[in-house]
Amino acid sequence: MIVKSADFVCSNTQISKLPPATKPEYAFIGRSNVGKSSLINMLTSKKGLAKTSQTPGKTQLINHFLINESWYIVDLPGYGYARISKSKKEEWNKYIRNYLEKRENLQCVFILIDSRLEPQKIDLEFCASLGERGIPFVITFTKADKQGKVKTDQNVAKFRKAMLAFFEEVPQHFITSAELQTGRDEILNFIDEVNQKFDVNDVSIYQPDQD
Repeated sequence: MIVKSADFVCSNTQISKLPPATKPEYAFIGRSNVGKSSLINMLTSKKGLAKTSQTPGKTQLINHFLINESWYIVDLPGYGYARISKSKKEEWNKYIRNYLEKRENLQCVFILIDSRLEPQKIDLEFCASLGERGIPFVITFTKADKQGKVKTDQNVAKFRKAMLAFFEEVPQHFITSAELQTGRDEILNFIDEVNQKFDVNDVSIYQPDQD
């Protein structure tokens, strides 16, 4: 897939105010500071599309980006960020959960995992929670350029093994580097394949009074 255009559309917390659910969309989420914005900018070849920051918790809204005028990338707030109030954390969790469960045109969630780390409980639990709710997802390991390939492969294997405690089969995964553009073609080809199967007639449009 060639990305010809990538444009910011809106930021929201209410499902009823999101763009019409008539195009396929793909949500990106992970622990704070996992490199989500950098990955989105790499995929779209548009530096600055998603706002990057050294400060965890920068993304606080559901951000929609329209790609090639035909599908959306959705940038969700990171999970596991401790330096916010309990009430703010609960607020984030609520609208993230509402989005993931109620957004009918959501095709897949990309869960971002820092490839430099051993399997983290919070990541495994988030994967399990999507599995329990039947929400399709793939695993995207980030920052592969920050260490050798052998170490990356070892951590990927450990994470996949840990997931077998929750799943009979481990979902598809990608290894990426925003710096080196590793994994870009693989992810875009995956999205392109899913897009070709999208049928707007299969989408049950969300009703605002359910929010």
